[in-house]
Amino acid sequence: MIFENEQQKLRLQTIQNIKNEGRVAYPHYLKKELSVADFRSGYSYVCDSESRKDTDVSVSIAGRIKLLRNAGKAVFANIEDESGSVQIYFNKNSLGDDEFKFITQNVEVGDIIIASGYPFATQTGEFSLHASAITLASKAVSPLPEKFHGLTDTETRYRRRYLDMIMNAEVRDDFKKRSIIVSTIRQFFENQGFLEVETPMMHPIAGGAAAKPFITHHNALGVDRYLRIAPELYLKRLVVGGFEAVYEINRCFRNEGIDLTHNPEFTSIEFYWAYHTYEDLMNLTEELFSTLLKRLNLPSVIEFDGMQIDFSKPFARVSYHEAIEKIGGISPEIIHDKDKALAKLASDGFEANAKLDLGQIQAELFDNYVESKLINPTFIVDFPISISPLSRRSDKDPEIAERFELFIAGRELANGFNELNDPLDQYERFKAQIDAKNAGDEEAHEMDEDYVEALGYAMPPTAGEGIGIDRLVMLLTNKKSIKDVILFPAMRPLKSKKDEQ
Repeated sequence: MIFENEQQKLRLQTIQNIKNEGRVAYPHYLKKELSVADFRSGYSYVCDSESRKDTDVSVSIAGRIKLLRNAGKAVFANIEDESGSVQIYFNKNSLGDDEFKFITQNVEVGDIIIASGYPFATQTGEFSLHASAITLASKAVSPLPEKFHGLTDTETRYRRRYLDMIMNAEVRDDFKKRSIIVSTIRQFFENQGFLEVETPMMHPIAGGAAAKPFITHHNALGVDRYLRIAPELYLKRLVVGGFEAVYEINRCFRNEGIDLTHNPEFTSIEFYWAYHTYEDLMNLTEELFSTLLKRLNLPSVIEFDGMQIDFSKPFARVSYHEAIEKIGGISPEIIHDKDKALAKLASDGFEANAKLDLGQIQAELFDNYVESKLINPTFIVDFPISISPLSRRSDKDPEIAERFELFIAGRELANGFNELNDPLDQYERFKAQIDAKNAGDEEAHEMDEDYVEALGYAMPPTAGEGIGIDRLVMLLTNKKSIKDVILFPAMRPLKSKKDEQ
């Protein structure tokens, strides 16, 4: 039996008692007339009236009982719905002796009820509903956590998000903000003339980003498939096909570690814009942030994890090598010498694979000496070509990719670049990635000949970008852990139910 503790057993007996009286513990076909917020906004005038009540009004509200105080002949309760909470009051006279007895014996904290009556204000001035009828809408078998301590254990909050939302109204508010953020992003791109599309979640080749994939098997086709690590290569096929501005908001999957900023299943937006450049994308990204701040009524300077993030100025733009030198404090002779760079990393206790090329070693320098220092919005531009296999080479320096990443609060939020549309160059880059994989880089790209063939039909000059939605929501809601902005984050399995207690 799943409900086996003493409190649950008592509630199961209460359900049986309800059935014995010929009633239903889980009725249906019940209508909710007003939300709590509408009840408050529509009838709170009684608090300022001479009688402090309006008995000519009869309304019904529904919600979960969060607090119950039985004074013998009268009961005060607080009920809560999605919009807020309000006090209700009832007594023997208002319900009748039999109904009052049934409600007080069978309705408990955690149950969902419908209460009907008139608005009034108590002697202390608290706006309330004076109930003349109460209907049990759904009986809770499991009691809620004790109200003064609530649900504070983070493991339980993440594993039982439904309970977290019941006990912590601010959690519901955060996920409403997430919905607003995603909705605003959609509207923003549609207003810019982008077309929303959907591309496959299961790929024959793991590509589009440097990451380890999840592997599954398609029984009917008899082949392995990879849960997508990024939609990039399919979206660019659509640009080849004639869509000049496309975007997709959807899930990606990466079979990697879990920490404060990584979840194996995450949400991103990727967008591709023909006849535009990565400079255009950086400008568009700044405009997107301005739109989001306005929509959420946030100031131009926000707080995140104890840091003040200033969006009031144009985002800084710093080249990759300049960032390593001026922000990371690494001299140019180390930056551009593989052996010296490896020695510097080793002397400071950082590990790096000696088989990696100079560009990959420079990425180690950047990750260890620069990234955490990028607090205010900063575009790092012009990356080493060897760590940018899908980016267009710079015409001025073939070892540099026309690429940027956006960093805020020491974390990467976006990655964009001028797209490589030369099929021969792309084919050679894929071959180099195979060499990197053979050298031990588990996240190197696979060869995708079909994508190269698509480029053979000519893709117009295009710029593309991806933004991590989860990290964006973390930033705009001031949440330190990605688990706080994903409704049901990945968790280590429990060995038994006792492990959860």
